[in-house]
Formats: sequence, structure tokens, C-alpha cells
Amino acid sequence: MDVYEALYTTRAMRRLKPDPIPLDAQARILDAAIRAPSGSNSQPWHFLLVDDPGLKRHLAPLVEAVWNQRTDASASASARPAAAPMPAAMSRSVGHLVEHFAQVPLLFFGFGQPERHSSVYPALWNAQLAARAEGIGSTLTTFFNRFPEETFAILGVPEDEGWQVYGCLTMGYPTGRWGVAARRPAHEVAGRNGWDAPLGFDASEPLWSPQAT
Repeated sequence: MDVYEALYTTRAMRRLKPDPIPLDAQARILDAAIRAPSGSNSQPWHFLLVDDPGLKRHLAPLVEAVWNQRTDASASASARPAAAPMPAAMSRSVGHLVEHFAQVPLLFFGFGQPERHSSVYPALWNAQLAARAEGIGSTLTTFFNRFPEETFAILGVPEDEGWQVYGCLTMGYPTGRWGVAARRPAHEVAGRNGWDAPLGFDASEPLWSPQAT
């Protein structure tokens, strides 16, 4: 796959088929993840692949609890402050993922150490790009960041080694089609040599398209 096709079409895929992901594809995804850059080449990460139906059934209520906190207008005052309204289409998409979370074929967890946790995210993105090359959809979720103790207990994560969960990729073959995600044009979110200064080039439309390959 052309690298630009992977970059432009790797977007959140939350509607997934229940078909299992072959182990050889999982191996390529994980191997790509650990090739990501890390500060001082310290590789301060640990990844956990979860496809056991029992574990997924135990994790699903945590996801539902986080989602309910966001969508339930009567959530307690101790809950996380309400986030910005989610577009209706996205809300339906996330709701579908939450409802079918136990049937997601593969969960790809990224754990890290607090002092160098930023290295985890390039690795997770590498995993998403590799998954795209395999025809596998993925979405980065932070559901489990809200329930670390419960998550650690379910997954058997050591509690005394300083690990924190920084993200979980849901992975599976998508029911929908790949496409270039709609985004605000580059000149609205970037500048050159000054916050609002002109970029010096035109990128008002996507610079890659399927027709270009």
C-alpha cells in the first residue's frame, strides 16, 4: 500500500465485523508498533493484545460506564465534566462500538511509564497504520484510562511497577468503506513563522486522493 494512502485513509473505524484477525496479521501489526520512535530509545512501553471472549465481556461494562457518564444528563457531580457536544453521526458510531464492545475481534492496549508516556502514542499510531495496510480498521479509545484499577485487575497488570494505561485500539475488519476523512483545510490550522501567517502554499483540498494512485 502507498504510504500516503495509509496516512490519508486511516481513520476511526468503529463498526466492525466479528471475524477474528489472523495471528500473522496481529504479529505484523505489533512488530510495526514497536518500531516507532521512543525517547532515548528507551522503549518505555508494554502492549497487551486481548482477544479472549471472557476478558472482553469483563471489560465491556467499563466502556459502557464511561459512555453513560458522557451521555447521561443526570450524571453525578463527581463525574468528569461534560465534554463538547459530539456530532450526531459520531455519537451513533461510538454508541455502536460501546454496544458491541464485547464482540470486537481484537483489543490492542498500550501501557507506559508516566515520565515517558508520550512514546506510547507513536507506537499506537504505527499499529493503526499497519492495521490499515492489512485491511483492518481501528479506533484509539481512552475508555480504560478512567478505570485503571479495574482494568489492571481484569488484565493482570502489575500494580507496583508504575504502569499506566494510555490507550486501547479496537481492531477488526470494518463494515464500512475506507475514505479520506473530512478535515478543516491546512491554512486554517497552521501558519509559517507566525501564528496566523500565510503558509506559502495551497493545501485547501486534500493533496492525495484515490484517483492520484
